Amino acid sequence: MRLPRFYPIIDSVAGARAVLDAGAEIVQWRHKGRLTREAFETAAAIAELCRGVTFVVNDRADVAALLGAALHLGQEDLPPAAARLLVDRIGYSTHNREQVLAANEEPVDYHALGPIFATVSKENPDPVVGMAGLREIAGLSTRPLVAIGGITLDSAPMVIEAGAHSVAVIGALRIGDMEQTAREWIRRLR
Repeated sequence: MRLPRFYPIIDSVAGARAVLDAGAEIVQWRHKGRLTREAFETAAAIAELCRGVTFVVNDRADVAALLGAALHLGQEDLPPAAARLLVDRIGYSTHNREQVLAANEEPVDYHALGPIFATVSKENPDPVVGMAGLREIAGLSTRPLVAIGGITLDSAPMVIEAGAHSVAVIGALRIGDMEQTAREWIRRLR
């Protein structure tokens, strides 16, 4: 699974349209509430928009399988080996050295690591990894690594230099015009 440097995580059709119009090559749909019919319809609409780019569903193997999408799993979600029975492409969240080493043994295509910096997009974030932690842990991962958590336009190039293949962006996309913001992220990460 090829990971572009800019990895936007959105929660709406409008957000997906904005980042795709900006040139995003991957879109992750993050829905943390109960999966209702309306939420599934949102995911289906985003999947339709994502024809030709990688669409990733957060947490829900069933939804990813129904929509022909990739799947991103957290540490508390369905085990990757079980999810692999339903989905061909899987990303897996890690938060420290031990989890990355364990994730190397899982049937996943990429690891996410974070939070790199303090973040406000999660209610109970894991401890901050920091740049030194990223440098160390990136060298231990046997898969491409997506850095996530508190990364800004200014810090993104340093995160790539420290060993991340890709930078996940959530909160920073909500500042100003989302399409223009996404264009700037793509430009800055070239």
